[in-house]
Amino acid sequence: MYTGESALEARGLGMRYRRGWALKDCSFRLPAGRICGLVGPNGAGKTTLLSIVAHVLEPTQGTLSVLGAAPGSVDSGRTSFLAQEKPLFRRFTVAETLRLGRELNPGWDQRAAEDIVRAGNVPFDAKIGTLSGGQRTRVALAVALGKRPDLLLLDEPMAGLDPVARQELVGALLAEAAERGTTVLMSTHVLAELENVCDYLVVLSDGGVRLAGDVDELLSVHTMVTGAKEGEGLPASLAHHPLVESRISGRQFTALIRPEGPVAGPGETDSPSLDEVLLAYLRSPDAPPLLTPTAQVRDQAYNARTVAA
Repeated sequence: MYTGESALEARGLGMRYRRGWALKDCSFRLPAGRICGLVGPNGAGKTTLLSIVAHVLEPTQGTLSVLGAAPGSVDSGRTSFLAQEKPLFRRFTVAETLRLGRELNPGWDQRAAEDIVRAGNVPFDAKIGTLSGGQRTRVALAVALGKRPDLLLLDEPMAGLDPVARQELVGALLAEAAERGTTVLMSTHVLAELENVCDYLVVLSDGGVRLAGDVDELLSVHTMVTGAKEGEGLPASLAHHPLVESRISGRQFTALIRPEGPVAGPGETDSPSLDEVLLAYLRSPDAPPLLTPTAQVRDQAYNARTVAA
């Protein structure tokens, strides 16, 4: 397990394609040993960010530290990247796929990989092309975790799976990550999964970081206020609190705020759910971004690669 403080540190990271910027001024820190959900709408830059971390893409600008070093200098066995398309050889059997993983990775753990496959009752003599989506995902996850990486990158790993298969694979992932202390960065569109899986979040929108940090801390600094609408707009008593989103339905208003002091005036206050906080930030591009202290990049110099803008 990586014993440093950070698994990832990005400063001003940017990636520009012909159509425009996929990432722009992306800065955040991911502490080691966390299971982090990477959230955002389509086109937000999630796959681009994962590909840069995995050293598949070269960024246009910015600096990036992976496990305390530049991405290209990190031992390939310390990181594992499972892309959306689950790249496996369809004509290989499951056993042949695991054997290939063993031959290509010096730190390979054959027992761990076989246990993940066996837990899903996947036949070792079956060809990859004959497996169901859930079975292929399980084999791909077995290959990714068989490397025993310090950092596991997953791009929509549960996409297209039924709820039962999704729950089983999430359980396998959590068990392996907990046993090894593996840092996991996982992009997902299934917001309901995050509260039970992730203890850390990075939310991207329009190529930049909107929200990042410990889940519990992100929830604790937000308050949901609901009350009867009086006149136009929100009650004046809420005006000095930073507003993330407000919604009006008939005679009732709902506002998600980041309180600065006691919340007075009309309305009832409650703690928001993770879904409510995430959706509010994704629907409100003008809301001020928020990075908790653990997600803020440190000021001291670190070993990273710098790419000219």
